[in-house]
Amino acid sequence: MAGLQDDCFKIGDDLMPFDEGLRVLKDRARIVVGTETVSLRNAFGRVLAEDITAPRDVPPHDNSAVDGYAVRYADLLDGTDTRLPVSARIAAGHPLGRPSEAGEAVQIFTGAPVPEGMDTVFMQEDVSLDGDTVILPPGIKQGANRRKRGEDVFAGDVVIKAGSVLRAQEIGLAASLGLGTLKVYSRLRCAIFSTGDEVVDPEFDQAGAGAIFDANRYAISALLKGLGCEVTDLGILPDRVAEIRSALHDAYPGHDLIITSGGVSLGEEDHITHVVQSLGSIDFWRLAIKPGRPMALGKIVDTAFVGLPGNPVAAMVTFMRIARPLILALSGRTAMDPHVYRIPAAFAMNKKAGRREWLRANLQTDVNGVTCVHKHPSQGSGILTSMVASDGLVELPEDLVRVNEGDMVDFLPFVEMTS
Repeated sequence: MAGLQDDCFKIGDDLMPFDEGLRVLKDRARIVVGTETVSLRNAFGRVLAEDITAPRDVPPHDNSAVDGYAVRYADLLDGTDTRLPVSARIAAGHPLGRPSEAGEAVQIFTGAPVPEGMDTVFMQEDVSLDGDTVILPPGIKQGANRRKRGEDVFAGDVVIKAGSVLRAQEIGLAASLGLGTLKVYSRLRCAIFSTGDEVVDPEFDQAGAGAIFDANRYAISALLKGLGCEVTDLGILPDRVAEIRSALHDAYPGHDLIITSGGVSLGEEDHITHVVQSLGSIDFWRLAIKPGRPMALGKIVDTAFVGLPGNPVAAMVTFMRIARPLILALSGRTAMDPHVYRIPAAFAMNKKAGRREWLRANLQTDVNGVTCVHKHPSQGSGILTSMVASDGLVELPEDLVRVNEGDMVDFLPFVEMTS
């Protein structure tokens, strides 16, 4: 495991625009995971650690796109039928084994290699047979129904770049090149915990007077797994500095990232702040955002630390928009920005200038067939039902002060920020 530089997350004390903070984060974060070789069967969702250069052409030979008859275009008569003897039958995987000769046709099947010298294939439904002779109508174009060697990939092409997430299509392409294994980055090892005497685990505990169930640890764990991380659940730690310090000290050697929610402000009961500072460093990111404050980034020795806000919606939103790009950078991913879609607003509202805001929203199609984005009526940072009822976030820039119905706004689907 590689460590982070001492001042990786330090950005100063002034409020910083969101885009600038994100740029600083991307510029300073670096890959902290190692590499390993995995089989294609185990490569789905992994991050490629080196460029894939094609070792061969795909397809490796000219081949037929249809069932039919292959010929030399030069043998065809102009404006009238051509009669050619059928000298061979070629199925996929069974090449002719010799160059073609002038004046012959071969029966050929989809995917079969086109013999050397032949350049045009007639579909079988367009021709007729007279014994061992095929009758070919006029009007076909030279090269018809022939897939050329290297039509998809030429040997030496870089076909998949390092830092790409391997989806089904990348795995299929690698297989078409004859690659049975791929070099990938190891999974980012993340530890997550909650603190608070009032927090209880919904899986094991009952909620007594003054208690709340721990929603954040389960939600953030799910988000981490969606990004391909290995997650260690450290459970809930009591509000006792010694126990928190011991848990963090024991966790950092085996993890690339430690993440929590709540407890990172400057209050007397914000024990996480003091413990992290004593074990490494902590920097408060004073970003002009809503929801999202307070949030902290830092290190425990040389292991990255992220302290998310305590309110569950704020914790999830800041994870998606700030922690996610950090995690992807640490993991070796190159594409870190979600796709943003411009969609007309089906709501109106005033907004405070000078800060980035995210609204929970869902998509609906109006009577004219136009997809519009609707703001959820409850935007409080503790309203988890608003996340469940929404399809994503509307992102409003710092300089915007008013949204009118019909205005085009930026919409980020949750699916873009959870993988």
